[in-house]
Amino acid sequence: MFDRFGEFGSAEEINMTAEGLKAEGDIESLRNLCKENGIDTEMADLYMQNAIPIICDDMGAALGKLEIEAGELKPEQIMEDWVEYIKARCIEDNNVSKQVRQKGKTLRGCIAALLSWSFSHQIPIDKEIINEAKIKAGKVTLGIPGMGQAKKIISKYYGG
Repeated sequence: MFDRFGEFGSAEEINMTAEGLKAEGDIESLRNLCKENGIDTEMADLYMQNAIPIICDDMGAALGKLEIEAGELKPEQIMEDWVEYIKARCIEDNNVSKQVRQKGKTLRGCIAALLSWSFSHQIPIDKEIINEAKIKAGKVTLGIPGMGQAKKIISKYYGG
């Protein structure tokens, strides 16, 4: 995932690396830095031309990391929603963006925290609903957190 440059712990670290690559005139490595961190490679060209002062801010770095991790994890259904909730938290709160970018904090780990909560908060489903759904099991439980609870779990996982 972060094969060439390694995992960066902040937007500042990405920007410092970009600054060094720019000083060397290494546009190809600058594009690779962007690609590896989920940042539009067009930013490398703009940065090299002095059209923008930095490659990314905290939110861009966090959203980029999430995109790279989601591409590898390939979440489906409710997990896709959870990824969107994480992105929403990054957009709502810059501190969450900074925390998402921390080394060792991963999308996989956050989804695991959400899943763990889900299993420990299962509630029985009403028999009439089970019958209406034509489910033949004796007992059915469900424990998926709502958006508000999911956002709390996300914030807690990432350290907020």
